Amino acid sequence: MTFPTDSKLLNKIIDYCHKVAKAERIKVRQSYAREVQGLKQTQRFRGKSHSKKKVAKADRRMRTIAGRLVRELLRELSSNSKCREHLELCLSFVNGELLDGHKIYSLHEPDVLCICKGKEHKKYEFGNKVSIVRLWNGIIIGAMSFRNEYDGHTIDMAKEQTHRLYGRTIRILAGDRGYRGAENVRRHEGHDT
Repeated sequence: MTFPTDSKLLNKIIDYCHKVAKAERIKVRQSYAREVQGLKQTQRFRGKSHSKKKVAKADRRMRTIAGRLVRELLRELSSNSKCREHLELCLSFVNGELLDGHKIYSLHEPDVLCICKGKEHKKYEFGNKVSIVRLWNGIIIGAMSFRNEYDGHTIDMAKEQTHRLYGRTIRILAGDRGYRGAENVRRHEGHDT
C-alpha cells in the first residue's frame, strides 16, 4: 500500500464513479473527464514550492468533483445495488474532516489505522496491530487484531484467547519491545510457552 494521500484517494473515487456509471448505464450530468485530467497534471507538482497554492486549489476542486459524482450516483442507483455500500464509504471520505475521529486511509480496507512508529526514517505505518502467540517450534496457537490498544494492554486478551482455543494456560516468555512494560513478561528465547 502506498502512502495514502487524499489526492490519490480522490482520484480513485472519481475513477470508480466513472466505472459504476458505465456498468450501470447511468448517464451522469457531467463527467468532468477533461477537467480532472488537467487537475491531475497540476497535482503532479505537489513537492515544488512555486505551485503550493495551485495544488491546494486542485485538491479542493477534486474533492468537489468527487462529491458531486458520488452524490449523483447515489441518487440514481437503486437501493439494492451492489455498488451502493462502497459509494457511501466514498462519500464519507469526501465529507470527512481532518480531525473527525475516524480518518479513512484506504478505500479497499477502511479499518486501516495510522500507527506512529517514532522512527526517523519511517515515521508512520498503516495497518492494524496484531498479536500472534506461537510455540517454541513455530506453531501459531493464537492471533488477534487490535484497534488503538497499547501493546502492554493486549497481552491479557491474547492469553485469554489462547487459553480458550488451546485449552491450556500459557505464560508468555518472549515478546517484542511493546510487551516490555507488561507484567509476567520475561525475555527468554527458545523456551516452551
